[in-house]
Parts: sequence; C-alpha cells; structure tokens
Amino acid sequence: MVYAVVRAGGRQEKVEVGTIVTMDRVKADKDGNVQLPAVLLVDGDTITSDQKSLAKVMVTAEVLGDLRGPKIVIQKFKNKTGYKKRQGHRQELTRVKVTGIK
Repeated sequence: MVYAVVRAGGRQEKVEVGTIVTMDRVKADKDGNVQLPAVLLVDGDTITSDQKSLAKVMVTAEVLGDLRGPKIVIQKFKNKTGYKKRQGHRQELTRVKVTGIK
C-alpha cells in the first residue's frame, strides 16, 4: 500500500493512485497534468519524511476540470448606526485525479 500526503492548495491531502481531490485552482501544463509536492510518503512499512528524499518523489495528477465552490455570504452589521454590508464569495476550485506516485 503506497500513499502520500501532498500539499494541495494551502492544505494537506492524503492521496493514493486513483484518488480524486478538490483543491484551490491550479494551472495545468499543456498535457493537463499537475505536479503536487509531497510532505510524507508511506510505502508499506517504509515512511519517508525528510526533505532530501521527498525532493525526488513526484506525485502527478490529471486535471479533471475547474469548478466553483458553494456561495458564502458575508454580512456585517453595526447596531444603531445604520451600517450594514452584504458580500458574497465563491472559491475557484480544481478537481484532480492522482495518476502516479514515484
């Protein structure tokens, strides 16, 4: 069983080959692939966590598509002053499928 913990859009995700991950928007290369930096690699009983060994590890993922997250409503209100503000936000996301851990 081989899996890795990768840095994906400001968060860390545990991935195996075939895992589908939704992360912050990333740009793919011309083939539609993305390289994700590994933070930890587990290969059976071997656990790799030092920086020099992880620099050689490549986690590749195929971009399945871009999407947007759910709408978040931000409201501010101050009592007795007549101040109120309403703002919305939708996060730009990318869905990727892990194709290899080397």
